[in-house]
Amino acid sequence: MPAPSMGVPEELHERLRAAVASLTDRGLDVHVRDHATIDGLVPASAADRVQDLHDSFRSGDAVLPPWGGELAIELLDGIDWSALADAQTWFVGWSDISTLLLPLTTLTGLATMHGANLMDEPWELPTEFRRWTDVASMPAGSSFEQRSAPRRRSRPWVAWSEEPLARDRAYETPTRWRTLDGEDAVTMSGRLIGGCLETVSLLAGTRYGDVPRFAREHAPEGTLVYLEASSSDSIGVFRMLRSLRLAGWFEDAEGVLIGRSNGPDTAGLRQEDAVRRALGDLDVPVILDFDTGHQPPQMPLVNGALADVALIAGRGSIEQHLTA
Repeated sequence: MPAPSMGVPEELHERLRAAVASLTDRGLDVHVRDHATIDGLVPASAADRVQDLHDSFRSGDAVLPPWGGELAIELLDGIDWSALADAQTWFVGWSDISTLLLPLTTLTGLATMHGANLMDEPWELPTEFRRWTDVASMPAGSSFEQRSAPRRRSRPWVAWSEEPLARDRAYETPTRWRTLDGEDAVTMSGRLIGGCLETVSLLAGTRYGDVPRFAREHAPEGTLVYLEASSSDSIGVFRMLRSLRLAGWFEDAEGVLIGRSNGPDTAGLRQEDAVRRALGDLDVPVILDFDTGHQPPQMPLVNGALADVALIAGRGSIEQHLTA
């Protein structure tokens, strides 16, 4: 498990050990690489983190960073993307790890998985979800369905020793998917692509975030673009969504999925209004409060998978097809 963005500080090594134990208890062999346990804005130089990532892809069946961070973007031009694709290894993560997941899929067509980091492992997922380990073990051609979570987390984070880990206590606030235009029922189908809005929006207009090219080469069915904001206020969300629109991210979209956010509203512009102002006149359905992002729980979403999404009266489902 490399740390291409940020490592784990010593005061959270107990949580890291619990995360590793949750995987080893399922029979997995976990190798935590040295950089993953080094504190700081980054755990090593960009060159060393790139090398660690390459080594992890060559030696493992899955690469699962401890969590996100801030500066994964400085690795982009040092990565041998073809070598990562040739390794045929699952790359799993979210938050700043989206900075690496998205280009691996858009540049090479290799599926990547958004929806878990190593430090998330101790928490139980809703029964409506599948774990990333279940998805990663499925053969090509498999399909799996997940349903919307009945509850989400809204309470502040507390000390690790006091964290509720069981699903009945971890997620306490009722939640429902809903449409931007108020429609009670919608369906959409296409290939999933997306990630953390604050990080993937920085890639638009570069070879690393060329979603229009991905659509042309890998998604003749059209795309389903999913995005979630970490903490940006509503003006920032509007600007980022608008920039993605200018870069053509939604030209081939059959639908858009917007995850829940902890970001604040600003005077005259709520988070929902930011999405409406940026995307409201797209001629495709837009679903809000989707189960992805920085307000858990979040379900595994496979970049590059063909997906069918349905929403009826606040309850949704998504079926993903793992094509060869």
